[in-house]
Amino acid sequence: MSTKKTGVDQQLIRDLASILDETNLTEIEVEQEDLRIRVSRTPAAVQAYSAPLAAPAPTPAAQSASAATTAAQPAAPADNSKNAVPSPMVGTAYLAAAPGAKPFIEVGQQIKEGQTLLIIEAMKTMNQIPSPRSGTVTAILFEDAQPVEYGEPLVVIE
Repeated sequence: MSTKKTGVDQQLIRDLASILDETNLTEIEVEQEDLRIRVSRTPAAVQAYSAPLAAPAPTPAAQSASAATTAAQPAAPADNSKNAVPSPMVGTAYLAAAPGAKPFIEVGQQIKEGQTLLIIEAMKTMNQIPSPRSGTVTAILFEDAQPVEYGEPLVVIE
């Protein structure tokens, strides 16, 4: 006669939630025998603003910080959804093979189908992401060494 544990192992859930916090993942799932537990969190929505709509007169330090933030964000076309290359996995995206190396792609560059666009590091493995089509890179939608989610648009190819 086997005895099954009823209820949910709250310590396991706490441990999984702790792993989410430590690794900056948004979801984790474990399966043990006939028990499956999935812990997920919704990441905070990220919004990019080019300039404040209405604000009191900013200080010079605030103006330079705002200008630096605006300049750091890549420009994206209004409707890039159909031309965007989505991330095939969760990980950290890199524009070059090594720090200080020449980037794989730049805005305005002509590329060919199969050419490496970027690298995504996932679980200590470097995964080269090839271009699904030939065209011109019109936007790079992430910063070097930025964490990316599955399905997140990374590069726009026209």
